[in-house]
Formats: sequence, structure tokens, C-alpha cells
Amino acid sequence: MLYYLFRYLETQYNFPGASVFEYTSFRAGIAVIVSLLISLVFGKRLINILRKKQVKESVRDLGLEGESTKQGTPTMGGIIILMAILIPTLLFARLRNVYVIIMLITTVWLGLIGFLDDYIKVFKKNKKGLAGKFKVIGQIGIGIIVGLGLYYNDEVVIRDIYLQSEVTPEIRELATSYKVEEKGDTTFYIDKHSTTTTIPFVKGHEFDYKKILFFLNDDAARKGTVIIYVLLVIFIITAVSNGANLADGIDGLAGGSSAIIGATLAILAFISGNAIFADYLDVMFIPFQSELVIFGAAFVGACIGFLWYNSYPAQIFMGDTGSLSLGGIIAVFAIMLRKELLIPILCGVFLIENLSVILQVSYFKYTKKRYGEGRRIFKMSPLHHHYQKLGYAEPKIVTRFWIIGILLAVLTIITFKLR
Repeated sequence: MLYYLFRYLETQYNFPGASVFEYTSFRAGIAVIVSLLISLVFGKRLINILRKKQVKESVRDLGLEGESTKQGTPTMGGIIILMAILIPTLLFARLRNVYVIIMLITTVWLGLIGFLDDYIKVFKKNKKGLAGKFKVIGQIGIGIIVGLGLYYNDEVVIRDIYLQSEVTPEIRELATSYKVEEKGDTTFYIDKHSTTTTIPFVKGHEFDYKKILFFLNDDAARKGTVIIYVLLVIFIITAVSNGANLADGIDGLAGGSSAIIGATLAILAFISGNAIFADYLDVMFIPFQSELVIFGAAFVGACIGFLWYNSYPAQIFMGDTGSLSLGGIIAVFAIMLRKELLIPILCGVFLIENLSVILQVSYFKYTKKRYGEGRRIFKMSPLHHHYQKLGYAEPKIVTRFWIIGILLAVLTIITFKLR
């Protein structure tokens, strides 16, 4: 909103300093600051309100050290995160941008699902919360919206840039636009609407999902690609949001890990949306994606600001309102950047949390069927509880998981040069 206000003031009245809002870096920096301030100011007030309303976490007895001290801690703190993401984005981003619109829809959609789950747990006194099938339906719903939105929107394109010296008659014919540079050179642009994505560690690291259906004719392959793409989007959103949900079992783990991942995605958005950096790193140039840097900045600010109250010992828990939203936002963010195949690396902390539960349950069922007695791989799952059982203090576990998250984030970025 403020972006459009200051743009109007600049064009109509030549208002001093208004042009600074044209710079993505400036708006991203302001978004971080505002997001942090919202988290810190609004967070304290929300904690007091939740305490008065007796909105408290009911902690299950898992036999963990210090568990009893968490009993009665306010929950539904994800509201802080949602407010700190949405307000700066609405203020400083270009709201007509398709990528920003999809991120806002994703944030609100998953936030409402998580809020409903927390509401049932707290106010309806149902420890199970929202039935799992309804959560899955909600995740499928947003997956369909995101998948179809990205597939059919005309602004969702990859842009190839050619200098005058590189232009052939075929390129000139396919060119969707061109620009005459200051030195007299003409740059031609070809915008391609496709489902191409990035494959890590592979030279010429692009892959179009349409190629999976190589055995079909063009019309059938196009229709089939829509189905494949939407199903993939649904799977990624469900997996990452559940991974973030599992990580939210120890003070600061989900919030801190999400901040690291969000910062990485914001950097990737800046690279992908900048023709110069995209060309230098030989990655897809995706026009209009630089606006995601503002959303990413607000996301990081919200996560860090929430840690002010959620770090050990936590004054508030994010609940599903926060954890489902964080995971879903990360998943959709990566999909829009066409970096979804990097998620196993970037979101490695969430992945190992997911895998630890899957392995634990599968192995227990297998050994019970075979030996008549269930056996466990870990002392407890998710994995962070395993280390708690080993006697590690919560802050040490969280810090080490953060360090692993930072290493994975760096690895994600350098994959562009490791091919």
C-alpha cells in the first residue's frame, strides 16, 4: 500500500525521497524492521491476553526433563507470526504481483487451518484438535490453488535474454519483447510459460515436468502435466508443513530453523529476479520475483521476532497456527522460485524430523509383527526428543539444529556452482 502511495507522490508531485520505495533492497530492509517491531510489541500484548483468557498449552506427559514447567504456557502464538508477515507485506510489496498474491493466500489459508486446530484443542478441550483428514483436505486445497495459479497465470514465466549479436531470425520471431539499451544495443526477451524446475548438482540443471510424459502427444502431455504438477505441489506443501509441525516440539527450534530457511529463500528470490545475478550464476531468470524478497524479509523478521518470546524457556508456543503456516509458506516459496527439488537440502532439519517419525513407527510395527514385540530405533521421535532422552539440554539441541540448518542453507546456495 505504501509502495503505491509513494509512487503516486513521486510521479504526481515529485515528493522528495519517494523514489526510494522503488528499490527492493530498501523495502525489504524496512519490512524486516517493521516485522520485528510488530512481533515485539504485539507479542507481549498477545501473551497477556492469552493468559487472561486461559489459552494454555496442555502438555502431554512424555517423561521428558523439564516438561512440567511448560504446563500452562500460552499457545496460539502463531498469530504473532502471521501478523508480522502480513502487515509489512501489505505495506511494502507490490500487491498486484502474482507471486505476492499467492504467498498472501497461502499464509492466510494455512493460518486459518492451524488456528482452527488450536481453537478446538484449547476451547473445545479436545487434545486431538482438528481431525487429520480435515488438515489434509486443507493442504490439498491450497495445493490445488497454488498449482493451478502458477500453471495458468500468464505472468508466471521464465525469461531468456539475448543480445543483438546473439539474435537469430528464429529468436527475433519468438521474442515477446525487446529493449533498446543506452549504448544503442537491442536486448531481446523471450518469455516461456513452462513447468521447468531446477535440478541440483547437474550441469544444464533444468528439467521440465512435461518430459515425464514424453510418450504422449503434445495436447495429452500438456493436460497430463497439469495433473502431475498439482499433485507435486500438494505433496511438497503437505510434507514441509508437517515437518515444521513436528519440529515445533522444543523451544525455538521451528522458529529459528524457519528463519534460516526463509533468509535463504529471500536470497534466491533476489538472484532469480535479477537478470545480472541470474546470468552470472547461470540460473533461471524469473521476472517479477524480486517482490518475493519483501515477503521473505517480513517472514524472517516475524520468525526472529517470535524467538524473543519463544526461545528457552518459552513464554509462548506458536501452536499449529504458526507451525503449519511456516512449513506451507516455505514449500510454496520454494515452488515459485522453481527450487522445490532443493527442499530436501534446504529443509533438511524438517526432513530428518519427518523421517525419524516414519522410521520409528515403521520399525516398531515391523518388529512387533515379526518378533511379537515392538522395538525402537530412537529413544523417542521426533529426533529432538531422542536427544532430550539422552540428557541434552534444550538450548544445546536447538543451537546444534540451527547450526546444521545454516550449513544446509549455505550448501543450498553453493549448489549453483557445484554441477
